Amino acid sequence: MTAGNKSSDDRPDTATEPLPGQQVRLGVDQPLALDCGMEISNFPVAYQTYGELNADKSNAIMVCHALTGDQFVAESHPLTGKPGWWNLMVGSGKTIDTDTYFVICCNILGGCLGTYGPKETNPETGKPWGLDFPVITIADMVRCQALVLDHLGIDKLFAVIGGSMGGMQVLEWASMFPDRVFSAICIAAASLHTAQNIAFHEVGRQAIMADPEWCEGKYLVQGKNPTKGLAVARMAAHITYLSDQALHRKFGRRLQDRDALTYGFEAEFQVESYLRHQGITFVDRFDANSYLYITRAMDYFDMAAKHGGILANAFKGTPVRFCVISFTSDWLYPTEENRRIVHALNAAAANVSFAEVESDKGHDAFLLDEPEFHQVLKGFIEGAAEHWSNDEPEPGGAE
Repeated sequence: MTAGNKSSDDRPDTATEPLPGQQVRLGVDQPLALDCGMEISNFPVAYQTYGELNADKSNAIMVCHALTGDQFVAESHPLTGKPGWWNLMVGSGKTIDTDTYFVICCNILGGCLGTYGPKETNPETGKPWGLDFPVITIADMVRCQALVLDHLGIDKLFAVIGGSMGGMQVLEWASMFPDRVFSAICIAAASLHTAQNIAFHEVGRQAIMADPEWCEGKYLVQGKNPTKGLAVARMAAHITYLSDQALHRKFGRRLQDRDALTYGFEAEFQVESYLRHQGITFVDRFDANSYLYITRAMDYFDMAAKHGGILANAFKGTPVRFCVISFTSDWLYPTEENRRIVHALNAAAANVSFAEVESDKGHDAFLLDEPEFHQVLKGFIEGAAEHWSNDEPEPGGAE
């Protein structure tokens, strides 16, 4: 079964204004087969690049974004005006130095900022796909990114890097395309989604689907938007990205704009106001159906299940150099889940480095100013560059 087989001229644009950056149409000559059994063809993928690709195309780094991230890694976001989500990490003279490396980040398949997803137009109906869009997986996202590399004429990445869901993509990259990746950096991730992970996602999905404006997924056709449900989903998820220590340090039980309790249900506490703000601002840049699809893709993620129930089999004979990093206060993807990846890599005789970074900032520590984390990552990147095979060009600055 094929989804999306008309030409670009036949597919109306559902976006109100074009986003900045680059976009390519993929699957024009050959459809992309998805894990669900469907195929997609002639579909758009939006991506951003930073730095310059050198003459022999040896200095490319693929950055994979997390659930609520996007392609705008290191620049002002076109919808919110806020700095890029990894502005601390990527840029001139930073840990991922764009004076040396050519950084690529794609809006994932199923996303909502220029890449094919449920808000895009179904060519057979001329209306947004909604829940008729094919269900996608993390592996599908990576296959899509590999096609972007083909489009750019890049045979092999110096590194692929990502945190959280981005780390899941890193693992799939290393497993599916080991000959196209020299080094893989998996941060605050896991090899599978646990029952607790799935449970939190289901709460968010049910919040969206319970919103009367969701309209069984057809809200765009009816000119509506389930912003309240999506905001609650974001609030619930955001709690999992933090730690008890971080919440206590930042908010404690301090009241919001008042000196005493009002005995009502407005935002009495600062932490309540903070979560409401997180929810309200999120709906301005994210599509509710995309949230359903992406969280489902994460829930389906189980690397071992695809390899006879043995995680090490996913990396058997791999030439890739790995770096796995966890954070002590991350209870969403705790250190034990990251160690499971390391143990599997050891069992596969892979070259792997592991670091557990001391931090009280929770899962989101990889997005924040954590000097030890940045030092560990910088050290690995520099070490990998030194070991870049003699038969491969040395990753250096743009020419």
